[in-house]
Amino acid sequence: MKDPSAKQRFVRWVIVGLCLFPLSHRVWANPSPALRPVSQPQLAQAWDTLGWDDLEDKRSLLRAIDGSLRYLQTPAAAQAYRNYPVPSITRDRVRRSLLRFRTLVETSQTPAQLQAAVKREFNWYKATGKDGEGTVSFTGYFEPTYAASRTPSAEYRYPLYRLPSGFANWRAPHPTRLDLEGLDGRGTPRMRGLEVVWLRDRFEAFLVHVQGSARLQLPDGQTMSVGFAGKTDRPYSSIGRELINDGKVPEENLSLPVLKAYFRANPDELNPYLSRNQSFVFFRETHGAPATGSIGVPVIAERSIATDKSLMPPGALAWIQTQIPYPNENGVLEPRPTSRYVLDQDTGGAIKGAGRVDIFMGTGTHAGDRAGLINHPGELYYLLLK
Repeated sequence: MKDPSAKQRFVRWVIVGLCLFPLSHRVWANPSPALRPVSQPQLAQAWDTLGWDDLEDKRSLLRAIDGSLRYLQTPAAAQAYRNYPVPSITRDRVRRSLLRFRTLVETSQTPAQLQAAVKREFNWYKATGKDGEGTVSFTGYFEPTYAASRTPSAEYRYPLYRLPSGFANWRAPHPTRLDLEGLDGRGTPRMRGLEVVWLRDRFEAFLVHVQGSARLQLPDGQTMSVGFAGKTDRPYSSIGRELINDGKVPEENLSLPVLKAYFRANPDELNPYLSRNQSFVFFRETHGAPATGSIGVPVIAERSIATDKSLMPPGALAWIQTQIPYPNENGVLEPRPTSRYVLDQDTGGAIKGAGRVDIFMGTGTHAGDRAGLINHPGELYYLLLK
């Protein structure tokens, strides 16, 4: 759903050249630069603690699996896998792997039982990462909740826009963000009449573009939801990266709270920096529908990831090892080594190559606080039946 292309997110993905046969029967054809077969990974925590934290977490895993299974039944999935350059990577293989894994999750009485079955029945394929050695950069995204109004006022001044009629016929390259919304973010004449809703904070409106969807609290107490409707062909540029390149923020300190604090302290720099991201996203009202990934199914907190869908298999079962923030005994968020089964259900404008993964962290302020603190290396694996 990140600055999407289809999460809406977003959007944020299939395997090229790797024959997914058992290791003893593997056949090679144009070996993939993105994935390689490996033995079972060295885990950040004991195998017998993996699977789920509690019953609700187990249910969330099953919901994510069901979403991918629905996608794999669609014509879009058939087309995606039909275009794979390696015939052995099929929609049916991914689907059967998910069905078997779902059965194991349902029937296993403990995470330890699940891991024993996974060891017996699945092969592992590791993303080569950004360095060819498996190093993957992880970030987080979320569905924000912001104050907004259906009508403009002195308080609510920054609009989100619907997809213009005739957008499919716009000449390339498309107008830039600056061309469409102006330097102050309030819209150029060509955008008048396309407003869906107005927000009261310029940076929050921009973050909705980055995340691809939002829940909006209206003045009358009602809630409105918006989601991705389309985007221009201009490239996505990370505002955080721009600040790093200009020496304004140290790379090791980059997080969403740091970005917010920087622009609060330097409000005159907000508009020029936001305009550096030339990509522009259009929205539609979704009438309460959940946040949806680029494969068209709801994304599940801490169970859905976004990857580059030109390299990674849409809807497939994956496993990640990185650091995710959790509250400590004092309620302060701190990163912890984390290993989780996830489903590859989204993509994003900034999620390119074999070395990038975005983890969906949920909806609202707490989810945003956690997502904004994820900026860690890790590893990404895909699991398929032997």
